[in-house]
Amino acid sequence: MFGSIGMPELIIILVIALIIFGPRKLPELGKSLGRSLSEFKRASNELRSTLEEEIRIEDQKATEKKAAPVADAAPTSPSTGPTD
Repeated sequence: MFGSIGMPELIIILVIALIIFGPRKLPELGKSLGRSLSEFKRASNELRSTLEEEIRIEDQKATEKKAAPVADAAPTSPSTGPTD
């Protein structure tokens, strides 16, 4: 569940936290920890989406650069001037 932390270790950690912070402060700490984890998750998702957007834009630019020389190399029709 928590990697290499088993149930006995988790209980010991919770008991130590209860002794250090007390029963009144522990729920507040849990809420603030939950908010912190939520904010971290939101920030990491935002960073990931920003990076993906930047990569997509760079790929589009690279695709446009590859297509531009091909369009320039295409033969153009000769222009005909006015005839007298």
